[in-house]
Amino acid sequence: MPARILDNTDLAILALLYQDARLNNKDIAEQVGLAPSSCLERIKKLQADNIILGSQLRVDLQALGGNIQAMISVRLSDHNRTTVDGLQQKWNSLPEVISLYHMGGNLDFLMHVSVSDTAHLRDFVFDQITAINEVNHVETALVYEHLLSPTLPSV
Repeated sequence: MPARILDNTDLAILALLYQDARLNNKDIAEQVGLAPSSCLERIKKLQADNIILGSQLRVDLQALGGNIQAMISVRLSDHNRTTVDGLQQKWNSLPEVISLYHMGGNLDFLMHVSVSDTAHLRDFVFDQITAINEVNHVETALVYEHLLSPTLPSV
């Protein structure tokens, strides 16, 4: 099925929700120039068409004890679907993992993690990554600051 073509009103609704998913329907409708009932129907259609996939809560990781964030790049020696799918499922379920990217190029995975301290980071890398036989290379880089763009990407 071809992708749905979004009009300027759909894009305006998406941009507002991308910036703040907590906005209520009345405020969105007012900002895009629609009646609240029409705006709600558009939002429901965007959800039904899997254009809006959900929303996420952003929290201060330090308030949860996550004092260090890191990006961990992983290269595998075995690239079969079973291995890749199994590692994605395993790693994405770990509480330290914020985001997991399956990559093309010389990296297979890029993992954004939050840990309490350097010992936690070391143990995480040893116990959850390098202990896996298919992993043949790991690099870790500390994250000084993590910013999310408030602007809906244009394609």
